[in-house]
Amino acid sequence: MSRWVRLAAIAALSTPVAGVAWCQSYPVKPVRWIVPWPPGGGADTLTRIVSPKLSEALGQQIIVDNRGGAAGNIGAELAAKSPPDGYTIAFAYSGTHSINPSIYSRMAFRESDFTPVIWLSSVPQVVVVHPSLPVKNIKDLIALDKAKPGQLSYGSSGSGAINHLTGELFNSMTGTKLVHVPYKGGGPAAVALLSGEIGMIFGEPASIAQQVKAGRLRAVAVTSAKRSLFLPDLPTVAESGVPGYEVTSWNGVLAPAGTPAEIVRRLNSDLNRIIAAPDMTKRMIEFGFEPVGGPPERFGEFIRAETAKWAPVVKKAGVKVD
Repeated sequence: MSRWVRLAAIAALSTPVAGVAWCQSYPVKPVRWIVPWPPGGGADTLTRIVSPKLSEALGQQIIVDNRGGAAGNIGAELAAKSPPDGYTIAFAYSGTHSINPSIYSRMAFRESDFTPVIWLSSVPQVVVVHPSLPVKNIKDLIALDKAKPGQLSYGSSGSGAINHLTGELFNSMTGTKLVHVPYKGGGPAAVALLSGEIGMIFGEPASIAQQVKAGRLRAVAVTSAKRSLFLPDLPTVAESGVPGYEVTSWNGVLAPAGTPAEIVRRLNSDLNRIIAAPDMTKRMIEFGFEPVGGPPERFGEFIRAETAKWAPVVKKAGVKVD
């Protein structure tokens, strides 16, 4: 009996050492980065900007896995149920992780199913219209809608997504009656706007940046409290005649709960270094992503604060998905 006791004691003492050694060898195979949105939107754009540098830092391929649907819930659920071994990470978005819990009566995951890795960026939304509309500023937009109430439509990346609630908040604060049209991501919504299927969107800069620069779409304002680094000459909605209006989305990285702390710290350190590099900072801003960074704990606290902030907004808007 004493022999088995000694063996058990040796095993117990050696397990942490073995775990540390295993983490030190991480990674030994490709890492999957689940993006819970289709290609072409802001989430996909930021992931594909950052992933090559993360691949260099880790010495392994980063496989971007787009899993759109249910306002990000499908991809997030897949990530939450993946092995917590550091070989699956998830793109985190304000809509999926802070708004959806108040909208969906049944959620297939909880935020406790994840461990935060890093807060990547803050993202002001941009009010963008089809160039056929006689709208060059927010006052024009409000006047057009009130002249033709219920006829001007705006697209979003899904019912309950932040760019849906951005429009609902705009309606409530201005008395407009913009009609919401949900799509399966920011990319499809931008395509619908380009074709004239809808009149406008409250879009992430990455989804519309090139089209705005090419003159195929017209940007009239940003939704953040301060002017964006991406479009510094564009006024905010608040300074355009809707005082107090402010909406800013955010992006980050999560890992399945239980992912070893050493691996989370490694990913956090690498990603902080990547987004702080001058060339990467410049490129992110060019697409409308304002780098944030910081420790995992900061991101976790921020997600909790955002969830509490959006709950009453969702309730007031009456948005619910069964």
